[in-house]
Amino acid sequence: MKFNKWTLGLAAVGVVSMASAARADETNIVTTALSSTSISGYVDVAAQFNPGGGGNGNPNYNFGNGSNGGGKANGINLNVVDIAIDKPEDEGPWASGYHVELWLGPDAATLGTSPISGYSTIKSPAAIRQAYIILRTPIGNGIDWKVGVWDTIIGYEGTTSGNNPNYSRSFGYNIEPTTHTGIQGTYKVSDLLTVQAGVADDSSSGGGGYNPSVNGTGLYYPTVLGLATLTAPDSFGWAKGATLSGGIINTGGSENAGGGATSWYAGFTLPTPVAALKLGGAFDYLNGHPTFGTGFNTFVVAGYGTYQINDKTSFNLRTELQQGQGNDFAQEEITATLQYNLWANVLTRLEFRWDHNEHGDAYLSAGSLNGNGTPEKDAFLFAAQAIYTF
Repeated sequence: MKFNKWTLGLAAVGVVSMASAARADETNIVTTALSSTSISGYVDVAAQFNPGGGGNGNPNYNFGNGSNGGGKANGINLNVVDIAIDKPEDEGPWASGYHVELWLGPDAATLGTSPISGYSTIKSPAAIRQAYIILRTPIGNGIDWKVGVWDTIIGYEGTTSGNNPNYSRSFGYNIEPTTHTGIQGTYKVSDLLTVQAGVADDSSSGGGGYNPSVNGTGLYYPTVLGLATLTAPDSFGWAKGATLSGGIINTGGSENAGGGATSWYAGFTLPTPVAALKLGGAFDYLNGHPTFGTGFNTFVVAGYGTYQINDKTSFNLRTELQQGQGNDFAQEEITATLQYNLWANVLTRLEFRWDHNEHGDAYLSAGSLNGNGTPEKDAFLFAAQAIYTF
């Protein structure tokens, strides 16, 4: 261990001991390493009422209700406690950092990333949502790498509920993978264009059934993924900041060996000449599925709107159409959410959702049966949500 000359001088005249100097030096190293580390997270709770009862009759969107959502119908629920530990990159050309994000509570049981190795479907009340090292390589404008477990790169909505415009998850989110284990790189070509690409040996979805691609011999088929995002510059006037994204995630394999699947995504966000109004849209297409085979396919078209009433209050609207297997099933949903901030650090929402099943057994979001097993075409949700962020 190296000591500075002042420490060596003091030790020579007996003012300090080398052992105490070594302990102090180690303490300084730890303190320096932790000085830029932050702890953050949130507590997500909600109450929801489902007219007509709970059970299989409710639409099966992720983290909502039914078998994919932990049975939250007609109840007051703790959704999840999120704890994140971060050491962000600095501005250096060879910067590094890390991100660890843990989930505790019912939503952790349906995330599909149990900390028990090799058992992603175990219903554990704790989950490693993300855990990755960040590395920068000074190539061009700099490539930032994530190595470990990380959120998927596609989708209009994400796994953090408070970052989405609505409390309940969309049909589109339901058919996308949510988490990958592998390596991903992000490169900012210019202020206009950012690209992301990666490879993973494991992909999962929160309750949606998108499992690791593996055959009977334990051989994994890698997942490859990519996304390009365009961002409108200031010269676009009222449309500055608008985004347009397109991406693909492909998992190898076949219907009899791993069940390959390909997810296509396109989405946009658009400010309007009315400063308080913002619009968005998304298209998701899933071809193939680890459970249902390569012949399975479904698509979702979604529209979003947000109106900022004042600094504390906004109104969010979402409408979707999902169709699958040609026209074997079809369903729609409309969700209206009033979001307001009365308390510091607390986001609160009131939401109404209507799901309508046109025909067929709608994949992952049925709503075609009520709790008694008789035909039911419509399902309704009234919900209140509160998220404290720290």
